[in-house]
Amino acid sequence: MPLDPLLIEVLACPVDKGPLLWFEDEALLYNPRLRKGYEVRDDIPVMLVDESRDVGDEEHARLMAKAEAGGVPETGSAGTGGREGTR
Repeated sequence: MPLDPLLIEVLACPVDKGPLLWFEDEALLYNPRLRKGYEVRDDIPVMLVDESRDVGDEEHARLMAKAEAGGVPETGSAGTGGREGTR
């Protein structure tokens, strides 16, 4: 089940308060600036810093290529105006 559209509009990284990329097929919210991943378990985003995982160079490159290919929404779009500032 996809995340509620309202969550996609309002979620932000708990560390830098910036937008996240939502990889629905991987149940992952990703901060490319800090290279932190936040899992979504049972349709609930786990936004605890202690539960986040660091993303290495290869996975970062894979995720960013996937995002560039399209179809990966960014959270906080209601307040940021789109994908600006994610890199």
